[in-house]
Amino acid sequence: MNDDELRQALSTLDVYKMQMDTLAQQVQIFQQALEESVRARETMRAFLNAKEGDDLLIPVGASSFVAAKATGSDKAIVGIGSRISVEKSLDDAVAYLEDTVKEISEALRRAGESITETETRARDLSMAVQHEYQRRQQ
Repeated sequence: MNDDELRQALSTLDVYKMQMDTLAQQVQIFQQALEESVRARETMRAFLNAKEGDDLLIPVGASSFVAAKATGSDKAIVGIGSRISVEKSLDDAVAYLEDTVKEISEALRRAGESITETETRARDLSMAVQHEYQRRQQ
């Protein structure tokens, strides 16, 4: 490895580190979105299975709940992105949220795979750079 190749390898290691940092942030965002979507889906299921007048605890975030009574309505308002919400039946809302959970889970899986692949490339390149430094010190 000549000096230019060594500099390029060190620069590539920096790029790998930035990629892994960005992917880690994406994973965190996906995990939060997944948790929120699962909570929403489970809340919709609770309403779907409730009879009019049943007592329910509705999650409002930060591990906090509000006591409420089921009204018997089979409608829900569901966010579909870009701050747009639509009215759906509870069945359709649950199905939509199940699809959302699947999509986010898949994105989370792909991001995890990307992290693993990038870590492997970074580790291999780092070992090559270390070997080059050792070779030059002899």
